[in-house]
Amino acid sequence: MKFAHLADNHLGYMQYNLSDRETDFYDNFSEVIDKIIEERVDFVVHSGDIFEFPKPPIRALLTVLDGLRRLKEKGILVYAIPGNHDISMRKDALPPQLLFRGLIKVIGRNKNPFYVHKEIFIGGVPYCSRFYTNILKESLEQLSKKAENHRKKILLLHQGIDKYLSFNGSYELKIGELPTNFDYYALGHIHRRIIQNYGQGKLVYPGSTEIWRIDEYEDYKNKGKGFYVVDMGGDELDIQPINLETIRPFIKESFNVSELDDRIQAIKNRIQELNRKPILCLNISGKSYDRPTIHNKINSAFRDMILYLKPDYTTEVESIDVSVSGEFDISDLIKESLNTSKESQERVDFAVELFHKLSSDKVDEAKQMADHEFYRRK
Repeated sequence: MKFAHLADNHLGYMQYNLSDRETDFYDNFSEVIDKIIEERVDFVVHSGDIFEFPKPPIRALLTVLDGLRRLKEKGILVYAIPGNHDISMRKDALPPQLLFRGLIKVIGRNKNPFYVHKEIFIGGVPYCSRFYTNILKESLEQLSKKAENHRKKILLLHQGIDKYLSFNGSYELKIGELPTNFDYYALGHIHRRIIQNYGQGKLVYPGSTEIWRIDEYEDYKNKGKGFYVVDMGGDELDIQPINLETIRPFIKESFNVSELDDRIQAIKNRIQELNRKPILCLNISGKSYDRPTIHNKINSAFRDMILYLKPDYTTEVESIDVSVSGEFDISDLIKESLNTSKESQERVDFAVELFHKLSSDKVDEAKQMADHEFYRRK
């Protein structure tokens, strides 16, 4: 029993406001469908963000319609949840996936939190923002209970998890808040490829199927872009990456402005080996240089060779050694400041003493001193 797991196609996205890049995302999705059919999978799970917008362009809708029809002709069913880009932040808004009834089974809508595909439990929850984490946890607990009597279990989520998005506010779930009784955790939302052991199964992000942001470049360079094919037939899951070949080349370089001429020639040689115009991302640094002149030189060198130039110019600041002779006491700074404002000596002494209490973490004593010994008395 094999299935394909994909997510984050973001169809309709016009990256850098270029129609060519919008077309790249459509061509990329068509290749995804080709490869799914080649792999002869039994079904597909999609973990959200098939579209860039909850009201996608007509061309995006037609691209998905064509792909789903081709899968149905081969007897391949599709189970999907909406991601955050698929959902309008309006009460009772419906995701565009529901337009394809008969071609796709949308999980978590119309009171369908799960389906059973030939004894395989497939449950999921649409994207929940971090403001509704409690609802998400309740839904996960209910799905975990419903899945207990099934031998094979798949969970679909489109969420950020703290283990992979560490800064506060970037994730909706902590890793330990996921149920532990699923065989395969089919996640979306994070655009990197991730496979980790979790509970009794595997937690998997297939990543986006296109380079949606430049910070995805390193993961793409190391792991490719595409989806996974998963075989659940054996005692252990067999998870194989399927890489796409239609990804437009990205070239990302960082160098000092003093190397400009040599780097321009090296990049030109590299571009000549490609079969498509690349996106060129340059980070140029230097202590002092004329940015407009450098920019014009780069534009002139690559104008006819690339699809888009994304430059970033930084100026290095020369370091200055600062030496401080002797020591100073913060109490002296307080006294100097308050004496300048012509406060009474009693107030100056009070401020210094309050500082010492607080810096020694004697908060209660500081409160008592401020309340009883100064403000009430004064």
